Amino acid sequence: MLSPQDQLTELVRTLETQQHVFATDPLLITEKLQNEEGSPLQKLHRRASRIDSNGALAGVLGKIDGRIKGIMVVMSVIWCLSGFLGLFTLLQTNVVNFFYVLVCLLGFHSLMLLGWLVMTLINQGKQSSNWFASFVSPSYLIRGKDDVTQAAVNLYERQLQHSGMRWYLGRFSHQLWLATLTGMLLAIIFLLIVRQYSFSWESTLLSDQALITLTQVLGWLPSMVGFDVPDSTAIVQSRLVTDAMPLSVARQWAGLLVGSLLMYGIVPRAIAWAFCALMFRRKKMRLDIKLPYYQKILNFWQRHVVDADDFKEAPAPIAPKAQVSAGKKLVALLEYPAEQNQWWQSGFVTGITDTTDIENFGILDDREDMARLKAYLDANPVQVLLGIHFKALPDRGTLRKLDQIANHAKHGLIVQLLEDNSLSLTEHHNTGNDVLNAGSDSNLEKQHVRYQQWQTALSARKIGLVNN
Repeated sequence: MLSPQDQLTELVRTLETQQHVFATDPLLITEKLQNEEGSPLQKLHRRASRIDSNGALAGVLGKIDGRIKGIMVVMSVIWCLSGFLGLFTLLQTNVVNFFYVLVCLLGFHSLMLLGWLVMTLINQGKQSSNWFASFVSPSYLIRGKDDVTQAAVNLYERQLQHSGMRWYLGRFSHQLWLATLTGMLLAIIFLLIVRQYSFSWESTLLSDQALITLTQVLGWLPSMVGFDVPDSTAIVQSRLVTDAMPLSVARQWAGLLVGSLLMYGIVPRAIAWAFCALMFRRKKMRLDIKLPYYQKILNFWQRHVVDADDFKEAPAPIAPKAQVSAGKKLVALLEYPAEQNQWWQSGFVTGITDTTDIENFGILDDREDMARLKAYLDANPVQVLLGIHFKALPDRGTLRKLDQIANHAKHGLIVQLLEDNSLSLTEHHNTGNDVLNAGSDSNLEKQHVRYQQWQTALSARKIGLVNN
């Protein structure tokens, strides 16, 4: 799985390629991060967090992650209870066959652990079948048809199909086995506290000496860590026991049972769990910053020229000069008001004094304004002069409006960029807009950058720019 920060960054990339409208404009955040310090990955994480300023994207990711982890916790609890109840049912008689109980405890577990080890060695470098991805598919865990939910679901499904997920699934499988063995251990300890058991052994095919030797071999590792194990005398006395046995002998058999469960069951499974966790950490999915999307952002943040003498800067795109037609005009403002009532006077170099040939459409802000303007342009052949404030960003939404106006204006579209020198630095902080004031060198630099951004956008669309 990607880290939470990587997940948010990748989700922002996916949604931005789908023309999603974020809580904060990505272009504005990208510009502001240009002058901040940090590694490329840190700045990409910071960018994604600021774009998701209302936490909506992180909330959807957190909801999916929480439900996946919740399923894993519930399954672990169920496996623990099944181990407890299974052993509790097995030990209902006061005299128990030691080897029968031991095989019930560790027989199937040992076979499964050995099988996992063999398959791990055979499938080195290969991707195993991902049953977990189909079992806990995010599409089953969260409902929603909005683009954020769908993109988050697709992101999680891509992560579940990653080759490194085999170690994640192995860790989860070992976690379930550990939960089962822990339930068995709790059941044994509980029953040994409240009841007195007698342990016996017997066999039809194996000789007595073979079982005595097997018991001594089993007791070697538990005895190394301090568990009491039956000695030779106790082993002989326990053959075919049908009644209560001496308490000291019963405690030796109980110590061997608990020690075997720990040393041959829980400890090997815990080692396998730790190995899978380590391998998953090494093989986990990483954010691919070599994608064109990330490379474009990182290249924008490269501000310094290493060798100015050898550097030849490519000529900046320049918008074509506006050609004012002789017919009727329509003037409109895009999203922001103008300081002067007849702001278009400086744009029409012909010196028109009769305003009857000019239709003032006001401010274009919402969809209704755009629909009304397009209907007017379809019915009237006019040239459109669009006033755009310097603080307006040439983002996708703004450029989409620009393209629509250009397509409907029969006599063409020209643009006039409007400055605003009246706003103070305090207003800049209060509004949160990137106001380009002319009162300082830094603001003049920002104004130049914004002007060049509009030059590039208008040049790509062959839309004329009015020189004030």
